[in-house]
Amino acid sequence: MKSNFAHGYKLGLGIRPAYLEAVNPPVSQTPKSAYRLTKIIFTLGPASSDEGMLEKLITAGVDVCRLNMAHADEKWTRTMIRRVRDVCKRTQRHIALMMDVKGPEIRTGDLPAPVNLAEGQLIDLLPESGIAEHGVLAVTVNYPKMGGDVSAGTVVLVDSGLIRLVVLETSAARVRCKVVVAGMLTSRRHINLPGVQVRLPALTAKDRADIAVGVEEQVDFFALSFVREADDIDILRRLLSDLKSTARIIAKIEDQSGIDNLDEIIIASDAVMVARGDLGIEVPMEDLPLIQKRIVEGCIRHRKPVIVATHLLESMILSPVPTRAEVSDIATAVWSAADAIMLSGETTTGKYPLECVQFMKRVAGRVETNATKGYNAALPLKTHKDRLLRSAVTLAQELGDSGLIVFTRSGLLPQTLSALRAWRCPIYAFTDDAQVFRHMLLLWGVEPFLMEIKEDKPEETISDAFAYLVRREWVKRGDWMVVVTNVLAGKTTLDSIQMRPVE
Repeated sequence: MKSNFAHGYKLGLGIRPAYLEAVNPPVSQTPKSAYRLTKIIFTLGPASSDEGMLEKLITAGVDVCRLNMAHADEKWTRTMIRRVRDVCKRTQRHIALMMDVKGPEIRTGDLPAPVNLAEGQLIDLLPESGIAEHGVLAVTVNYPKMGGDVSAGTVVLVDSGLIRLVVLETSAARVRCKVVVAGMLTSRRHINLPGVQVRLPALTAKDRADIAVGVEEQVDFFALSFVREADDIDILRRLLSDLKSTARIIAKIEDQSGIDNLDEIIIASDAVMVARGDLGIEVPMEDLPLIQKRIVEGCIRHRKPVIVATHLLESMILSPVPTRAEVSDIATAVWSAADAIMLSGETTTGKYPLECVQFMKRVAGRVETNATKGYNAALPLKTHKDRLLRSAVTLAQELGDSGLIVFTRSGLLPQTLSALRAWRCPIYAFTDDAQVFRHMLLLWGVEPFLMEIKEDKPEETISDAFAYLVRREWVKRGDWMVVVTNVLAGKTTLDSIQMRPVE
Protein backbone atom coordinates (compact mmCIF):
# COMPACT_ATOMS: atom_id res chain seq x y z
CA MET A 1 0.00 0.00 0.00
CA LYS A 2 1.20 3.45 -0.91
CA SER A 3 0.74 6.59 1.19
CA ASN A 4 -1.27 9.32 -0.50
CA PHE A 5 -0.94 12.73 1.17
CA ALA A 6 -2.99 14.50 -1.49
CA HIS A 7 -6.30 12.89 -0.53
CA GLY A 8 -8.79 15.34 0.95
CA TYR A 9 -6.51 18.36 0.97
CA LYS A 10 -6.27 21.60 -1.00
CA LEU A 11 -3.12 23.63 -1.52
CA GLY A 12 -2.69 26.99 0.18
CA LEU A 13 -2.26 29.90 -2.22
CA GLY A 14 0.83 32.04 -2.38
CA ILE A 15 2.84 29.91 0.08
CA ARG A 16 6.37 28.71 -0.50
CA PRO A 17 6.39 25.39 1.44
CA ALA A 18 10.00 25.25 2.54
CA TYR A 19 10.09 26.47 6.13
CA LEU A 20 11.09 23.39 8.09
CA GLU A 21 13.48 25.35 10.31
CA ALA A 22 11.57 28.63 10.27
CA VAL A 23 8.91 28.08 12.90
CA ASN A 24 8.23 27.01 16.50
CA PRO A 25 9.41 26.35 19.14
CA PRO A 26 11.16 29.08 21.20
CA VAL A 27 14.85 29.08 20.39
CA SER A 28 15.83 29.82 23.98
CA GLN A 29 14.27 26.67 25.49
CA THR A 30 14.40 22.93 25.02
CA PRO A 31 11.21 22.40 23.00
CA LYS A 32 9.94 19.32 24.84
CA SER A 33 10.13 21.11 28.18
CA ALA A 34 8.35 24.11 26.66
CA TYR A 35 5.39 22.07 25.40
CA ARG A 36 2.07 23.26 26.79
CA LEU A 37 -1.47 22.06 26.14
CA THR A 38 -3.10 25.40 27.01
CA LYS A 39 -2.27 28.31 24.73
CA ILE A 40 -1.53 31.87 25.96
CA ILE A 41 -2.87 35.05 24.34
CA PHE A 42 -1.51 38.47 25.22
CA THR A 43 -2.92 41.89 24.33
CA LEU A 44 -0.63 44.45 22.75
CA GLY A 45 -0.36 47.87 24.38
CA PRO A 46 2.10 50.47 25.66
CA ALA A 47 3.63 48.01 28.12
CA SER A 48 4.32 45.36 25.47
CA SER A 49 4.67 47.10 22.11
CA ASP A 50 8.37 47.94 21.97
CA GLU A 51 10.56 45.43 20.15
CA GLY A 52 12.55 44.47 23.22
CA MET A 53 9.49 43.45 25.25
CA LEU A 54 7.86 41.79 22.23
CA GLU A 55 10.94 39.64 21.79
CA LYS A 56 10.83 38.61 25.44
CA LEU A 57 7.13 37.75 25.30
CA ILE A 58 7.40 35.78 22.06
CA THR A 59 10.45 33.91 23.27
CA ALA A 60 8.71 33.23 26.58
CA GLY A 61 6.03 31.27 24.73
CA VAL A 62 2.95 33.36 23.90
CA ASP A 63 0.93 31.87 21.05
CA VAL A 64 -1.38 34.67 19.90
CA CYS A 65 -1.11 38.48 19.93
CA ARG A 66 -4.41 40.35 20.40
CA LEU A 67 -4.98 43.83 18.97
CA ASN A 68 -7.74 45.63 20.88
CA MET A 69 -9.33 47.98 18.36
CA ALA A 70 -11.42 49.93 20.90
CA HIS A 71 -8.91 52.80 20.85
CA ALA A 72 -6.69 51.86 17.89
CA ASP A 73 -6.32 53.70 14.59
CA GLU A 74 -5.09 52.45 11.24
CA LYS A 75 -1.52 53.73 11.55
CA TRP A 76 -0.97 52.10 14.94
CA THR A 77 -2.54 48.85 13.76
CA ARG A 78 -0.38 48.48 10.67
CA THR A 79 2.77 49.46 12.56
CA MET A 80 2.14 46.94 15.35
CA ILE A 81 1.26 44.04 13.04
CA ARG A 82 4.45 44.54 11.04
CA ARG A 83 6.50 44.94 14.20
CA VAL A 84 5.21 41.67 15.64
CA ARG A 85 6.01 39.85 12.41
CA ASP A 86 9.50 41.34 12.25
CA VAL A 87 10.22 40.15 15.79
CA CYS A 88 8.84 36.70 14.93
CA LYS A 89 11.24 36.44 11.99
CA ARG A 90 14.15 37.51 14.15
CA THR A 91 13.37 35.05 16.96
CA GLN A 92 12.35 32.27 14.54
CA ARG A 93 9.17 31.74 16.54
CA HIS A 94 5.93 32.64 14.80
CA ILE A 95 2.69 33.58 16.56
CA ALA A 96 -0.83 34.32 15.32
CA LEU A 97 -2.54 37.73 15.22
CA MET A 98 -6.05 38.39 16.49
CA MET A 99 -7.93 41.63 15.77
CA ASP A 100 -10.57 42.25 18.45
CA VAL A 101 -13.02 44.66 16.81
CA LYS A 102 -14.77 47.13 19.07
CA GLY A 103 -18.34 46.29 18.14
CA PRO A 104 -21.46 48.29 19.00
CA GLU A 105 -21.79 49.67 22.50
CA ILE A 106 -23.90 52.11 24.49
CA ARG A 107 -22.00 54.98 26.09
CA THR A 108 -22.80 58.20 27.84
CA GLY A 109 -21.81 61.42 26.10
CA ASP A 110 -19.25 64.04 26.98
CA LEU A 111 -19.63 66.03 30.22
CA PRO A 112 -18.09 69.47 30.84
CA ALA A 113 -16.87 68.17 34.23
CA PRO A 114 -17.25 65.00 36.34
CA VAL A 115 -20.55 64.72 38.22
CA ASN A 116 -20.81 63.20 41.69
CA LEU A 117 -24.10 61.30 41.59
CA ALA A 118 -25.93 60.94 44.92
CA GLU A 119 -28.16 58.06 45.96
CA GLY A 120 -31.80 58.83 45.12
CA GLN A 121 -30.89 61.54 42.60
CA LEU A 122 -32.86 61.72 39.34
CA ILE A 123 -31.00 61.51 36.03
CA ASP A 124 -32.33 61.62 32.47
CA LEU A 125 -30.60 59.63 29.71
CA LEU A 126 -31.28 61.44 26.44
CA PRO A 127 -30.67 60.83 22.75
CA GLU A 128 -28.01 63.14 21.35
CA SER A 129 -30.69 65.67 20.36
CA GLY A 130 -32.58 65.53 23.67
CA ILE A 131 -33.51 68.56 25.76
CA ALA A 132 -32.90 68.65 29.52
CA GLU A 133 -35.75 69.33 31.96
CA HIS A 134 -35.31 71.92 34.70
CA GLY A 135 -33.84 70.47 37.89
CA VAL A 136 -32.97 67.04 36.49
CA LEU A 137 -29.42 66.12 35.44
CA ALA A 138 -29.41 65.24 31.72
CA VAL A 139 -26.76 62.98 30.18
CA THR A 140 -26.75 62.08 26.50
CA VAL A 141 -26.36 58.51 25.27
CA ASN A 142 -25.35 57.28 21.81
CA TYR A 143 -28.31 54.90 21.47
CA PRO A 144 -31.53 56.61 20.32
CA LYS A 145 -33.59 53.40 20.67
CA MET A 146 -32.88 53.02 24.37
CA GLY A 147 -36.30 54.35 25.40
CA GLY A 148 -37.99 51.60 23.42
CA ASP A 149 -35.81 48.81 24.82
CA VAL A 150 -36.11 49.47 28.56
CA SER A 151 -39.12 49.82 30.85
CA ALA A 152 -39.86 50.88 34.42
CA GLY A 153 -37.78 48.76 36.78
CA THR A 154 -34.96 48.03 34.29
CA VAL A 155 -31.52 48.22 35.87
CA VAL A 156 -28.97 50.42 34.08
CA LEU A 157 -25.31 49.82 34.95
CA VAL A 158 -22.79 52.55 34.19
CA ASP A 159 -18.98 52.38 34.16
CA SER A 160 -18.62 48.59 34.59
CA GLY A 161 -21.39 48.54 37.17
CA LEU A 162 -19.77 51.04 39.52
CA ILE A 163 -22.88 53.21 39.18
CA ARG A 164 -26.33 51.60 39.29
CA LEU A 165 -29.52 53.25 38.08
CA VAL A 166 -33.11 52.01 37.96
CA VAL A 167 -35.54 53.18 35.27
CA LEU A 168 -38.59 55.08 36.53
CA GLU A 169 -40.27 55.96 33.23
CA THR A 170 -39.47 56.03 29.53
CA SER A 171 -40.38 57.82 26.34
CA ALA A 172 -38.84 58.31 22.94
CA ALA A 173 -37.27 61.53 24.18
CA ARG A 174 -35.80 60.38 27.52
CA VAL A 175 -35.24 57.57 30.01
CA ARG A 176 -35.71 58.87 33.52
CA CYS A 177 -33.74 56.97 36.16
CA LYS A 178 -33.02 57.10 39.87
CA VAL A 179 -29.53 56.58 41.25
CA VAL A 180 -29.42 53.41 43.37
CA VAL A 181 -25.65 53.08 43.77
CA ALA A 182 -23.90 56.47 43.74
CA GLY A 183 -20.57 57.31 42.16
CA MET A 184 -18.54 59.76 40.10
CA LEU A 185 -19.77 59.96 36.51
CA THR A 186 -17.28 61.07 33.87
CA SER A 187 -17.50 61.35 30.09
CA ARG A 188 -18.13 58.45 27.71
CA ARG A 189 -18.81 55.75 30.29
CA HIS A 190 -19.99 52.32 29.11
CA ILE A 191 -23.63 51.36 29.80
CA ASN A 192 -24.85 47.79 30.35
CA LEU A 193 -28.52 46.81 30.28
CA PRO A 194 -28.62 43.35 31.91
CA GLY A 195 -31.27 41.08 30.40
CA VAL A 196 -32.36 43.63 27.78
CA GLN A 197 -32.46 42.67 24.09
CA VAL A 198 -30.86 45.73 22.50
CA ARG A 199 -31.19 46.57 18.81
CA LEU A 200 -27.61 47.35 17.93
CA PRO A 201 -25.92 46.40 14.63
CA ALA A 202 -23.39 43.57 14.60
CA LEU A 203 -20.73 45.84 13.05
CA THR A 204 -20.18 49.58 13.19
CA ALA A 205 -18.58 51.73 10.49
CA LYS A 206 -15.34 51.71 12.52
CA ASP A 207 -15.45 47.92 12.74
CA ARG A 208 -15.76 47.57 8.97
CA ALA A 209 -12.86 49.95 8.38
CA ASP A 210 -10.71 48.13 10.96
CA ILE A 211 -11.55 44.74 9.45
CA ALA A 212 -10.53 45.96 5.98
CA VAL A 213 -7.13 46.93 7.41
CA GLY A 214 -6.83 43.58 9.18
CA VAL A 215 -7.57 41.69 5.98
CA GLU A 216 -4.94 43.70 4.09
CA GLU A 217 -2.42 42.87 6.80
CA GLN A 218 -3.47 39.18 6.77
CA VAL A 219 -4.67 38.95 10.36
CA ASP A 220 -5.44 35.35 11.36
CA PHE A 221 -8.43 35.82 13.68
CA PHE A 222 -11.17 38.42 14.07
CA ALA A 223 -12.89 38.53 17.46
CA LEU A 224 -16.43 39.94 17.25
CA SER A 225 -17.71 41.72 20.35
CA PHE A 226 -21.18 41.33 21.89
CA VAL A 227 -22.30 38.43 19.68
CA ARG A 228 -26.01 37.99 20.37
CA GLU A 229 -27.02 35.46 17.72
CA ALA A 230 -25.61 33.40 14.86
CA ASP A 231 -26.64 36.07 12.34
CA ASP A 232 -24.00 38.39 13.84
CA ILE A 233 -21.34 35.84 12.86
CA ASP A 234 -22.84 35.43 9.40
CA ILE A 235 -22.65 39.19 8.78
CA LEU A 236 -18.92 39.17 9.54
CA ARG A 237 -18.45 35.95 7.56
CA ARG A 238 -19.98 37.53 4.47
CA LEU A 239 -17.81 40.63 4.86
CA LEU A 240 -14.65 38.52 5.11
CA SER A 241 -15.74 36.50 2.09
CA ASP A 242 -16.25 39.70 0.08
CA LEU A 243 -12.76 40.79 1.12
CA LYS A 244 -11.32 37.38 0.06
CA SER A 245 -10.18 36.57 3.61
CA THR A 246 -10.00 33.10 5.15
CA ALA A 247 -9.42 34.45 8.66
CA ARG A 248 -11.23 32.66 11.49
CA ILE A 249 -14.02 34.29 13.52
CA ILE A 250 -14.03 34.28 17.32
CA ALA A 251 -17.41 35.00 18.93
CA LYS A 252 -17.20 36.93 22.20
CA ILE A 253 -19.98 35.97 24.60
CA GLU A 254 -20.68 39.09 26.66
CA ASP A 255 -24.39 39.24 27.49
CA GLN A 256 -27.52 37.21 28.21
CA SER A 257 -28.56 37.10 24.56
CA GLY A 258 -25.29 35.39 23.68
CA ILE A 259 -25.88 32.83 26.42
CA ASP A 260 -29.47 32.23 25.31
CA ASN A 261 -28.27 31.49 21.76
CA LEU A 262 -25.02 29.80 22.74
CA ASP A 263 -25.25 26.57 20.75
CA GLU A 264 -26.12 28.27 17.46
CA ILE A 265 -23.34 30.82 18.01
CA ILE A 266 -20.77 28.09 18.67
CA ILE A 267 -21.81 26.27 15.50
CA ALA A 268 -21.68 29.43 13.38
CA SER A 269 -18.28 30.62 14.69
CA ASP A 270 -14.76 29.22 14.42
CA ALA A 271 -13.94 29.81 18.09
CA VAL A 272 -15.52 31.39 21.18
CA MET A 273 -14.24 33.73 23.89
CA VAL A 274 -15.67 33.77 27.41
CA ALA A 275 -15.41 37.56 27.77
CA ARG A 276 -15.89 37.72 31.52
CA GLY A 277 -15.63 41.52 31.82
CA ASP A 278 -18.97 42.60 30.37
CA LEU A 279 -20.44 39.13 30.88
CA GLY A 280 -19.85 39.45 34.63
CA ILE A 281 -21.81 42.69 34.57
CA GLU A 282 -24.66 41.45 32.38
CA VAL A 283 -25.41 38.30 34.41
CA PRO A 284 -25.48 37.62 38.17
CA MET A 285 -21.86 37.25 39.22
CA GLU A 286 -22.54 33.97 41.03
CA ASP A 287 -23.68 32.50 37.69
CA LEU A 288 -20.43 33.36 35.91
CA PRO A 289 -18.48 30.17 36.84
CA LEU A 290 -21.41 28.02 35.70
CA ILE A 291 -21.67 29.93 32.43
CA GLN A 292 -17.92 29.62 31.85
CA LYS A 293 -18.15 25.86 32.40
CA ARG A 294 -21.09 25.58 30.03
CA ILE A 295 -19.33 27.56 27.27
CA VAL A 296 -16.10 25.56 27.56
CA GLU A 297 -17.92 22.22 27.49
CA GLY A 298 -20.13 23.33 24.60
CA CYS A 299 -17.15 24.41 22.51
CA ILE A 300 -15.29 21.14 23.11
CA ARG A 301 -18.42 19.18 22.17
CA HIS A 302 -18.68 21.12 18.90
CA ARG A 303 -14.90 20.92 18.31
CA LYS A 304 -14.39 24.69 18.45
CA PRO A 305 -11.51 26.38 20.31
CA VAL A 306 -12.51 28.30 23.44
CA ILE A 307 -10.71 31.16 25.20
CA VAL A 308 -11.13 32.19 28.84
CA ALA A 309 -10.45 35.92 29.16
CA THR A 310 -10.47 38.89 31.53
CA HIS A 311 -9.01 39.46 35.01
CA LEU A 312 -6.99 36.25 35.13
CA LEU A 313 -4.03 38.19 36.57
CA GLU A 314 -5.63 41.61 37.14
CA SER A 315 -3.65 42.32 40.32
CA MET A 316 -0.40 41.99 38.35
CA ILE A 317 -1.14 45.23 36.53
CA LEU A 318 0.50 46.76 39.59
CA SER A 319 1.87 43.82 41.57
CA PRO A 320 4.86 41.62 40.64
CA VAL A 321 3.06 38.51 41.97
CA PRO A 322 -0.55 37.31 41.55
CA THR A 323 -3.11 36.66 44.25
CA ARG A 324 -3.78 33.07 45.33
CA ALA A 325 -7.30 33.42 43.95
CA GLU A 326 -5.93 34.35 40.52
CA VAL A 327 -3.66 31.30 40.50
CA SER A 328 -6.71 29.15 41.28
CA ASP A 329 -8.69 30.92 38.53
CA ILE A 330 -6.03 30.05 35.94
CA ALA A 331 -5.85 26.48 37.23
CA THR A 332 -9.63 26.13 36.91
CA ALA A 333 -9.50 27.23 33.26
CA VAL A 334 -6.67 24.77 32.59
CA TRP A 335 -8.45 21.90 34.37
CA SER A 336 -11.54 22.57 32.28
CA ALA A 337 -9.35 22.11 29.17
CA ALA A 338 -10.00 25.55 27.70
CA ASP A 339 -7.88 25.97 24.59
CA ALA A 340 -6.43 29.31 25.63
CA ILE A 341 -6.19 31.80 28.48
CA MET A 342 -5.86 35.50 27.75
CA LEU A 343 -4.14 38.53 29.22
CA SER A 344 -5.65 41.99 28.65
CA GLY A 345 -4.75 44.97 30.84
CA GLU A 346 -1.94 42.90 32.36
CA THR A 347 0.11 43.24 29.15
CA THR A 348 -1.29 46.50 27.73
CA THR A 349 -0.73 48.90 30.64
CA GLY A 350 0.59 46.63 33.38
CA LYS A 351 4.00 46.97 34.99
CA TYR A 352 4.88 43.27 34.67
CA PRO A 353 3.82 41.90 31.26
CA LEU A 354 6.61 39.31 31.01
CA GLU A 355 6.07 38.09 34.57
CA CYS A 356 2.36 37.61 33.79
CA VAL A 357 3.17 35.29 30.89
CA GLN A 358 5.69 33.41 33.01
CA PHE A 359 3.18 32.91 35.84
CA MET A 360 0.55 31.67 33.41
CA LYS A 361 3.02 29.17 31.99
CA ARG A 362 4.02 27.95 35.44
CA VAL A 363 0.46 27.43 36.62
CA ALA A 364 -0.68 25.81 33.37
CA GLY A 365 2.36 23.55 33.28
CA ARG A 366 1.91 22.47 36.88
CA VAL A 367 -1.73 21.54 36.33
CA GLU A 368 -1.13 19.79 33.01
CA THR A 369 1.74 17.63 34.23
CA ASN A 370 -0.36 16.43 37.16
CA ALA A 371 -3.30 15.41 34.98
CA THR A 372 -3.84 11.69 34.61
CA LYS A 373 -3.80 10.18 31.16
CA GLY A 374 -7.18 10.08 29.49
CA TYR A 375 -9.23 11.63 26.73
CA ASN A 376 -12.66 13.10 26.12
CA ALA A 377 -14.66 9.89 25.72
CA ALA A 378 -17.88 11.95 25.57
CA LEU A 379 -16.96 13.66 22.29
CA PRO A 380 -19.64 12.78 19.68
CA LEU A 381 -18.02 10.68 16.94
CA LYS A 382 -19.81 11.39 13.66
CA THR A 383 -17.74 9.47 11.09
CA HIS A 384 -15.46 6.46 10.75
CA LYS A 385 -12.54 8.89 10.51
CA ASP A 386 -13.51 10.24 13.94
CA ARG A 387 -13.34 6.73 15.35
CA LEU A 388 -9.97 6.21 13.70
CA LEU A 389 -8.65 9.37 15.34
CA ARG A 390 -9.92 8.23 18.73
CA SER A 391 -8.04 4.97 18.21
CA ALA A 392 -4.91 6.92 17.29
CA VAL A 393 -5.14 8.90 20.54
CA THR A 394 -5.65 5.75 22.61
CA LEU A 395 -2.67 4.05 20.94
CA ALA A 396 -0.41 7.10 21.38
CA GLN A 397 -1.21 7.27 25.09
CA GLU A 398 -0.45 3.58 25.52
CA LEU A 399 2.92 4.04 23.84
CA GLY A 400 4.02 6.67 26.35
CA ASP A 401 4.71 10.37 26.04
CA SER A 402 6.14 10.45 22.51
CA GLY A 403 3.04 11.71 20.74
CA LEU A 404 1.10 11.71 17.52
CA ILE A 405 1.91 13.09 14.06
CA VAL A 406 -0.67 14.38 11.60
CA PHE A 407 -0.30 16.06 8.21
CA THR A 408 -2.94 18.59 7.19
CA ARG A 409 -3.78 21.38 4.77
CA SER A 410 -7.08 22.38 6.37
CA GLY A 411 -6.43 21.97 10.09
CA LEU A 412 -9.57 19.84 10.52
CA LEU A 413 -7.84 16.61 11.59
CA PRO A 414 -5.81 18.36 14.33
CA GLN A 415 -8.99 20.16 15.42
CA THR A 416 -10.75 16.84 16.01
CA LEU A 417 -7.69 15.39 17.73
CA SER A 418 -7.58 18.47 19.93
CA ALA A 419 -11.27 18.12 20.83
CA LEU A 420 -10.56 14.59 22.06
CA ARG A 421 -8.55 16.35 24.82
CA ALA A 422 -5.94 13.61 25.23
CA TRP A 423 -3.88 14.67 28.26
CA ARG A 424 -0.13 14.07 28.00
CA CYS A 425 -0.31 13.16 24.31
CA PRO A 426 1.40 15.84 22.16
CA ILE A 427 -0.16 16.37 18.74
CA TYR A 428 2.47 17.38 16.18
CA ALA A 429 0.61 18.88 13.20
CA PHE A 430 2.57 19.50 10.00
CA THR A 431 1.24 21.72 7.20
CA ASP A 432 2.58 23.63 4.23
CA ASP A 433 -0.04 26.38 4.50
CA ALA A 434 1.21 29.32 6.56
CA GLN A 435 -2.23 30.52 7.63
CA VAL A 436 -3.39 27.03 8.61
CA PHE A 437 -0.22 26.81 10.69
CA ARG A 438 -1.15 30.02 12.53
CA HIS A 439 -4.78 28.95 12.97
CA MET A 440 -3.57 25.78 14.70
CA LEU A 441 -1.67 27.86 17.25
CA LEU A 442 -5.00 28.28 19.06
CA LEU A 443 -5.75 24.55 19.36
CA TRP A 444 -5.38 22.79 22.71
CA GLY A 445 -2.56 20.26 22.74
CA VAL A 446 -1.51 20.93 19.13
CA GLU A 447 2.07 21.93 18.30
CA PRO A 448 2.01 23.05 14.65
CA PHE A 449 4.93 23.09 12.24
CA LEU A 450 5.29 24.58 8.77
CA MET A 451 7.11 22.37 6.30
CA GLU A 452 6.92 21.04 2.79
CA ILE A 453 4.51 18.16 2.22
CA LYS A 454 5.86 16.12 -0.69
CA GLU A 455 2.79 14.51 -2.18
CA ASP A 456 4.77 12.27 -4.52
CA LYS A 457 7.24 11.26 -1.78
CA PRO A 458 5.17 10.40 1.32
CA GLU A 459 7.90 8.42 3.07
CA GLU A 460 10.32 11.31 2.63
CA THR A 461 7.74 13.68 4.16
CA ILE A 462 7.35 11.43 7.20
CA SER A 463 11.13 11.15 7.50
CA ASP A 464 11.45 14.94 7.31
CA ALA A 465 8.93 15.29 10.14
CA PHE A 466 10.79 12.76 12.29
CA ALA A 467 14.12 14.45 11.56
CA TYR A 468 12.77 17.85 12.53
CA LEU A 469 11.32 16.59 15.83
CA VAL A 470 14.62 14.86 16.67
CA ARG A 471 16.71 17.88 15.69
CA ARG A 472 14.63 20.17 17.91
CA GLU A 473 14.57 17.60 20.75
CA TRP A 474 10.84 17.01 20.78
CA VAL A 475 11.49 13.27 20.47
CA LYS A 476 14.52 11.02 20.36
CA ARG A 477 15.51 8.19 18.08
CA GLY A 478 13.86 4.95 19.10
CA ASP A 479 10.67 6.60 20.37
CA TRP A 480 7.48 5.15 18.97
CA MET A 481 5.09 7.57 17.30
CA VAL A 482 1.56 7.26 15.93
CA VAL A 483 1.27 8.70 12.41
CA VAL A 484 -2.14 9.62 11.01
CA THR A 485 -2.19 9.45 7.22
CA ASN A 486 -3.96 7.70 4.39
CA VAL A 487 -2.82 4.89 2.14
CA LEU A 488 -3.66 3.85 -1.41
CA ALA A 489 -4.90 0.24 -1.65
CA GLY A 490 -5.25 -0.37 -5.37
CA LYS A 491 -7.51 2.45 -6.51
CA THR A 492 -9.03 3.01 -3.07
CA THR A 493 -7.72 5.57 -0.59
CA LEU A 494 -7.99 4.44 3.01
CA ASP A 495 -7.52 6.45 6.18
CA SER A 496 -4.95 4.82 8.43
CA ILE A 497 -2.88 5.06 11.57
CA GLN A 498 0.66 3.76 11.69
CA MET A 499 2.78 2.93 14.72
CA ARG A 500 6.35 3.74 13.77
CA PRO A 501 9.71 4.11 15.53
CA VAL A 502 11.63 7.33 15.09
CA GLU A 503 14.72 6.59 13.01
